[in-house]
Amino acid sequence: MWTIIVAIVIGFIAGLIARAIHPGNDKAGFIMTTLLGIAGSLLATFAGRMLGLYSADSAAGLIASVIGAVIILFIYNMLTKRRTV
Repeated sequence: MWTIIVAIVIGFIAGLIARAIHPGNDKAGFIMTTLLGIAGSLLATFAGRMLGLYSADSAAGLIASVIGAVIILFIYNMLTKRRTV
């Protein structure tokens, strides 16, 4: 349980950093950015556990969380991008 709380706190910070380094115009607001950062941190934590990089009682670090947040932010921007014909 404590690991998920740590991942959420790190994800909050990672979401802000990911928005700053992600190229392009982001239309997502502050709350959406932090939620995407939290999702990226959780993604990095569980992917790291599946790959054997982290034990069951540890969370991903800040760098891995930022990478996960950038990936989630990229996917979010691709899904919400409006096509012009």
